[in-house]
Amino acid sequence: MHSPENRLIEILKKTRVDYVSTLPCDRIKFLLEKVKQEFFHIPLTREEEGVGISAGISLAGQRPCMFVQSSGIGNMINALLSLTGFYELPLPIFVSQRGIYKEAIAAQMPMGLKLPGILKGAGIGFSVITRPDDLSIVEQKLPDIYLNNEIHAFLLSPAVFEGICDTAMASPPVCPVKDRQKINTATSPAPQLTRYEILQAISEEINSKVIVCNLGIPSKELFAVKHQPSNFYMLGSMGMAAPIGLGISLASEKAVVVIDGDGSLLMNPGTLATAAHFNPPNLTIYAIDNSSYGSTGEQPTLTGSCVNLALLAEGFGVPTVITAADKKQMIEALKTPSDGMKFVHVLALPGNEKVPNISLHHLDNKKEVMEYIQESEK
Repeated sequence: MHSPENRLIEILKKTRVDYVSTLPCDRIKFLLEKVKQEFFHIPLTREEEGVGISAGISLAGQRPCMFVQSSGIGNMINALLSLTGFYELPLPIFVSQRGIYKEAIAAQMPMGLKLPGILKGAGIGFSVITRPDDLSIVEQKLPDIYLNNEIHAFLLSPAVFEGICDTAMASPPVCPVKDRQKINTATSPAPQLTRYEILQAISEEINSKVIVCNLGIPSKELFAVKHQPSNFYMLGSMGMAAPIGLGISLASEKAVVVIDGDGSLLMNPGTLATAAHFNPPNLTIYAIDNSSYGSTGEQPTLTGSCVNLALLAEGFGVPTVITAADKKQMIEALKTPSDGMKFVHVLALPGNEKVPNISLHHLDNKKEVMEYIQESEK
């Protein structure tokens, strides 16, 4: 009997799908690995980007499809309606629907639960796939999506692929560190520490600063290493760490450190241009770059093949850009004075520390941070 993953791939092949664009999700990570092996794969930095790429593929007479997480649909609605729908282009979207089945991350629930209503309100057709047998719905509807130039979302419950992660492979793929030297200059230092070890190394230097931490495992690791009332732990909204930190730095005189990641920055790089424009001297973006999406299964990001975040920041006009790879460099980078904002490109080894979930309620976290900032401003 075929696994649900292989069954879905067979359906895509049978329907002559040509290109598959994806963003990672932990619940379908092994499915996505198989997709990468079987199709022309396009790794995305943001969902809206995939809508545009798919439109171009369709205009060229080929068949695209996308795999995204339910939270990412919010980043796609305008492009789906004003581009894909407006020009009557076909696009099947396979959505890992979070927040509906054995969900451990509360921030996934609002979008996951309301997604059917959002799609209905936008006039986008959808099908709910709750068990492996429901993949027959995909087989039935997928050809008509291309034939009739429709947008259609297949909402994939995690229950469909339950148990796959235990048997599919011993461990998810990790972006090889040796590839790092392909994109950095010849003098770039080699990464030495994991993100968790980096947080331990800089824990004293971020004391009493407002910290905005990237979502998922980075926030859990920071909570385990150094919890303080000024830490804002992100639980959802990937790509928003730098914008949140920028907003705080503009509205407050308090020193702000954004602990961001390569995947998050690639999703919303334009924020670096906005930050450079205002150039707040109390803002430091501490970009821990391990060339992987650490919270979703260590899938590689494009910083392992073609993107240098330090050069990216310089290109957007950030006045002070520092690269660090060892403990001393990481600490000194935070201490380095600057007349404007700083961008610290921290080269890291991939890998996550096994730490407990954050025990602090997200609304209590917000309250603590707000009180800290407001008290500091008096």
